[in-house]
Amino acid sequence: MKPEPISLHTVCGLEELGHHSTRGVTHVLSILDPAWPEPEAFGTYDAHHRVTLRFHDIIEPTEGQILPERHDVEAILHFGKELAAETARRKTHLLIHCHAGISRSTAAMTMLLGQAHPKLDAEAVVAKIHALREKSWPNARMIAFADEAMGYDGTLTEAVRRLHALQLRVRPNLVELMRSLGRGREVDAALA
Repeated sequence: MKPEPISLHTVCGLEELGHHSTRGVTHVLSILDPAWPEPEAFGTYDAHHRVTLRFHDIIEPTEGQILPERHDVEAILHFGKELAAETARRKTHLLIHCHAGISRSTAAMTMLLGQAHPKLDAEAVVAKIHALREKSWPNARMIAFADEAMGYDGTLTEAVRRLHALQLRVRPNLVELMRSLGRGREVDAALA
């Protein structure tokens, strides 16, 4: 029997890291702002493999901030390939976090779930991330790079746009919040 591509998976924000220290996390993907200090919570975790990427949670060029780029998505997908090889040998528990556990981390988990489940269509992959992290709002720029790199032909971007639209219906206060964060293009696409 073929093992599950990722045995366990968790998405969270910085303030939740301490809650997962005793859950047997084997692999961590940290996505942090460039100047953010290393989270102290990892000092309480058992031995694990950790990769850290540093860029801001933005989708448009913003003065003084670093955009997620294609090479960041490539690094995430490379991490996923290494994780899949490890999972073939033993049970793994993947934890991905960013600052709030809503945008960069859910975009990364969306990619890794799609990579781990290549027979699932984009809609099913996005449904998995929504079930895993109900308040997810995957970063559209990261998803666009992943869509291209993974050969989704626009369907992953569209599935995430529909998830954004659902989030706006459930949480209408996000319209102004996301616009104030420079994410108006995502809001406009979701409302279209």
